[in-house]
Amino acid sequence: MEQGVATAVLCIVGGGVAAQVLAARLRIPAIVLLLGLGFLVGPALELLRPTEALGPNLRPLIGLAVAIVVFEGGLALDFRELRAAGGGVLRLTAIALPINFVLGTFAAHFIGGMLWGPSAVFGAILVVTGPTVILPLLRHARLERRSASFLKWEAIVNDPVGAILTAIVIEILVGLPHRSGEEAAADLALHLAEGAAAATVLGVGSAFLVAWAFRRDLVPETLKTPLLLALALVAYAVPNLLMHEAGLIGATIFGIALANLHVPGIAELRRFKEALVVLLVSCLFVVLTADLDLAVLGKLSLPILALTAATLFLVRPAAIWLATWRSDLSRRERLFVGWIGPRGIVAAAVAGLAGPRLSEAGYAGGDLIQPTVFAVIVATVLAHGFSLAPLARRLGLSVAADAERLAIVGASPWSGELALTLHRAGVPVVLIDTYPGALRVAESAGVPTLQAELLSRHAEEGLADQPPDYLLAATRDGLYNALICTRLAPELGRERVYQLAPSADHLLHADTGVSRDLRGKVLGDGGLDFETIAKRYAAGWRFKVETAGTTQSLDRSCLLVIRSGGTLDFPSTEHELGAPLHGDRLLLFSAPAERMRDGSEVP
Repeated sequence: MEQGVATAVLCIVGGGVAAQVLAARLRIPAIVLLLGLGFLVGPALELLRPTEALGPNLRPLIGLAVAIVVFEGGLALDFRELRAAGGGVLRLTAIALPINFVLGTFAAHFIGGMLWGPSAVFGAILVVTGPTVILPLLRHARLERRSASFLKWEAIVNDPVGAILTAIVIEILVGLPHRSGEEAAADLALHLAEGAAAATVLGVGSAFLVAWAFRRDLVPETLKTPLLLALALVAYAVPNLLMHEAGLIGATIFGIALANLHVPGIAELRRFKEALVVLLVSCLFVVLTADLDLAVLGKLSLPILALTAATLFLVRPAAIWLATWRSDLSRRERLFVGWIGPRGIVAAAVAGLAGPRLSEAGYAGGDLIQPTVFAVIVATVLAHGFSLAPLARRLGLSVAADAERLAIVGASPWSGELALTLHRAGVPVVLIDTYPGALRVAESAGVPTLQAELLSRHAEEGLADQPPDYLLAATRDGLYNALICTRLAPELGRERVYQLAPSADHLLHADTGVSRDLRGKVLGDGGLDFETIAKRYAAGWRFKVETAGTTQSLDRSCLLVIRSGGTLDFPSTEHELGAPLHGDRLLLFSAPAERMRDGSEVP
């Protein structure tokens, strides 16, 4: 027994995290590998049987994990995004959802050959798009902000609503036939109202309680994350006592309310919860896929496969086009949103509950719900996951370029020319400063700029339209540069934030200086502080970009290697930089006297 549990934990946790890491390296949707792993250790090799191992405890545990997932998704919704995308979001959540339900139900009946009862359940599950799939795809595809807001809000809001709709349909199918129509309908409406009210009160109330306690320093730092997780589970569990799946609304509302109260310190806590959610999602997909039965999968027929195709090419596009008719969405946005709609963990979890309940109630075809939904999940993840970025670029809805973007913080004469040199070399760059006069020269030359304090919310909104991949903090203040790097390191990656060397040498001392955890990598050989670069620039030193030769090595004048694939590598004493390859380009900072006799420049 102990060995079986150990094997299960290894397959679920170890395999799930390994699949996430491999997917990140290959830049493919992680759910593809997670579903493959679950199928391999479950139906294929039978190493893992979650239902047999956990019995009746499996579904409640899945529900609690899903509650944390939707809570973390709610934390990503900021009402400020609705200023530009509010009308479209309303149509995608209030109008497209019922249309999707109706079209999905008809497709399941007339194309998939299901009875009306299972068809309605399938149609209800179909309205759920997955934030666990959408959000990672958006981070990789780098959509412009408005289109990203449409998909993000739809996915997170529709998750609990779709789960509730599925619960209502099942209650009508299973509960109503055994009671009088008026009594059952009134009872169902009462439960729905009680569940929605409890979810709203608990979600909003918990958020205000957290804001009140955190702002008064009533909760120790070590207990803040446990408190948030506990309240999210309470907001999920209590409404579920009144109405099945109403708890997902409570957890989602808690997250949304907390995100928009702008409580100090929530950003740091959110990053921990993001890591937790990655682990939970990895485990959930492996568990749910491993729980599939090969005998049931063998019942997948041509009509079911045709239903899957209809879901991709007919149901979703038609629902979005009808819902957004005569809206402020452009034709390109309607086409894009109509195609992109991958299903995720909530659809899988709800299908795992709905199918067995229909089968127990005697509905023929109820056992096909779960494998059919999984077929849709796999198809949409593959089709939408691999086509999202290319389609966004084709439609002009992506802000990402082939090369990676560099944000330079601190506008000065030399940093302005640095930005202009990179801009002319085709490297995406944005120059950031609080003083508009310092940005004027670069802006007039066509260099993208952002006037904002990088630590402000305004800067977060501005960077959403031109998100950086790398950061170079280049202000006069070495400690401010360190603060900027510390702020953006969790988002960009600690290896992608750089700063100028501090003017005081002792700040880089291993024991008495600023901790490496609280600053960025130091650019160059450690001697390039702001004053040194400024004096050299005033003496005539200039930036230039040259193509690397086949045997060229780096010297002290090289400040950046622009790889042929578009990635950026900064020389630093704190990591080893590989020699430039043929086709790479070098950003050099050279003195005017460094010329050969024939007039050609040397590195």
